[in-house]
Amino acid sequence: MKYFLLTIKKMLRYLLKPLSFLPALCMMYLIFSFSGQPGGQSSQTSLDAGLRLLSFLNRILHFESDPARLAALAGELQFYVRKLAHVTEYFLLAASVALPLYVYRIRGLWLVLTAGVFCVAFALLDEYHQSFVPGRSASLRDVAVDSIGILIGIYVTRIGGFIGRKTIFSPLSLSRSFKKRKK
Repeated sequence: MKYFLLTIKKMLRYLLKPLSFLPALCMMYLIFSFSGQPGGQSSQTSLDAGLRLLSFLNRILHFESDPARLAALAGELQFYVRKLAHVTEYFLLAASVALPLYVYRIRGLWLVLTAGVFCVAFALLDEYHQSFVPGRSASLRDVAVDSIGILIGIYVTRIGGFIGRKTIFSPLSLSRSFKKRKK
């Protein structure tokens, strides 16, 4: 039975490890497609997102504001919604890049450097891509905002990976299986 469980653990690792990069590829595609939107369409998307958020908060918190006031407020908050979207996108990208690296035993400073350099390079390339889209321009300020999301994503992954490795995934550890077998 021990050998059967050990075989299953190894098979799961060899099957799931390469698939752990799929979320990162999906996030890269999503970010690239958002950056490919023309300026007017991108502005309208962020304005609609802000209006939906304000309408949701209006219903939940019972502010009972009229739709015209919510639309005006959404216009005022559009800049912050766009920057929050940048932070969120790159947080998700960094987490989806750092997690497979963590799974492949790249940890500590090497994880921060590897995932950080990769994600910041992608942010720079994304801004360069935006410079070719009508109504859009490249901005180093956006790369700096993206970097905030990147750092948060990497450190959340590091903390979550450490906690998970010490608690939830400890019984699945191969080294632990070998230690039990030696006794």
